[in-house]
Amino acid sequence: MKNRQGQSRLSRRDFLATIPMAIGTAGLLGAGCADGVKKPFAKRKMPIGVQLYSVRAECAKDLPGTVAKVAAMGYDGVEFAGYYDYSAKDLRKILDDNGLKCCGTHTQMDTLLPANLEATIEFNQILGNKYLICPWLQPNDANPRQAWLDHAKRFNEVAARVEKEGMVVGYHCHAHDFHALDSGEVPWDILFGNTGKSVVMQIDTGNCMDGGGDPITYLKKYPGRSLTVHLKEYSATNKNAILGEGDVQWDEVFALCETIGKTEWYIVEEEKDVYPPLEAIDLCLKNYRKMRA
Repeated sequence: MKNRQGQSRLSRRDFLATIPMAIGTAGLLGAGCADGVKKPFAKRKMPIGVQLYSVRAECAKDLPGTVAKVAAMGYDGVEFAGYYDYSAKDLRKILDDNGLKCCGTHTQMDTLLPANLEATIEFNQILGNKYLICPWLQPNDANPRQAWLDHAKRFNEVAARVEKEGMVVGYHCHAHDFHALDSGEVPWDILFGNTGKSVVMQIDTGNCMDGGGDPITYLKKYPGRSLTVHLKEYSATNKNAILGEGDVQWDEVFALCETIGKTEWYIVEEEKDVYPPLEAIDLCLKNYRKMRA
């Protein structure tokens, strides 16, 4: 499946399937209120991580070396999408050696099912990670609405279990999550309209807009649920745009995240092949800092 910019959206699922389970204006733009009035907010210094899927080929060749380069760029943490046959203990040492935090793991739904959940919890406790994020769901059932409701029920069950460990579970969006079903309902709304507030809504700004959604609308609609947010650019006219160079209204996104969104981590994800991957995430971080200056 291709997105509007001609990039594959199946690559993440296929990539994860190959990995065994190792288990604007400075402070002045306000978040939109119900009456549409913008009010000032106190801009916070936010930790920023990178989704290692952005540099997956480099990680596969040399994970410790790649993580060291990420740290040298100035990132505060990393989000995993696969563990490259490293144990949780060894991954934690790599992070600690480089002064990085784990700001999430993208872990497939089967790792969150009852048969595997306790091992997943233990693995992530060793990593020092509290964010368990499912990266991909695409029900192909005859009744997709019911399939999404079934997923919502599972997320609620997992949320209740991991809360006891100081953890949260959530879901990361792709373009298809904003494509309306025959009923007219949007899968993203079915899922988050039927899950408790503790289930994290990991908006990926670029993926959301690529699917016809508006991240600003969803940040307002589901307040307090965006504990981690993927910063990814989208442009209707420039497929090569990276963070800060496209159509995303970053000032308003940041304002909403840092007020009603209750965001704890920003996470850069860059999948275009305009630049070598390590160069791309370095440029994204530099652009982010310019936007936040």
